[in-house]
Amino acid sequence: MSDRFVILSGCSGGGKSTLLAELARRGHATVEEPGRRVIAAEQASGGQALPWLDLAGFARRAIALALADRAAAATRPGWVFFDRSLIDAAAALEHAAGEPALQRLGQAHRYHPTVFLTPPWPEIYATDPERRHGFDAAVAEYGRLVQAYQGLGYRLVILPKLSVARRADCLLAALGGQRGTSS
Repeated sequence: MSDRFVILSGCSGGGKSTLLAELARRGHATVEEPGRRVIAAEQASGGQALPWLDLAGFARRAIALALADRAAAATRPGWVFFDRSLIDAAAALEHAAGEPALQRLGQAHRYHPTVFLTPPWPEIYATDPERRHGFDAAVAEYGRLVQAYQGLGYRLVILPKLSVARRADCLLAALGGQRGTSS
């Protein structure tokens, strides 16, 4: 377990990546969303492990990438902020294929006990080449993620719908302003 590894999860299109960029701008270590990197690689290679073609294959690739991200993050000092996590990918695999990966992976690879969630925010939601699903699907995914994180015993903090700078301030204040320490 690493109390330095902080998850930003929640609704697709809720502002996670923008918040991650703000945290990086402030000097914090960040890890980009595995799913978007899997999609980019699959699109570049003509692969089929895309959430709209093969959600289970996509989730398996995202799990592998999230595990590699955790290993690489161990060498980084202070807080490390993850745009989504291994838990998100395992929840997707369980949803898509019924494979019981969530409990096994979620217990073996712990993060900071507080997870920060971006709630559904229709005013900023938009599709793009990597996010093809609609808002209703994003809200359903959000519900599954809330259940997944609660089921693993994480404390959830729903980030307010504020400017990115104020959201970052809220998140850092909730962490107590500490720089993060190894555990």
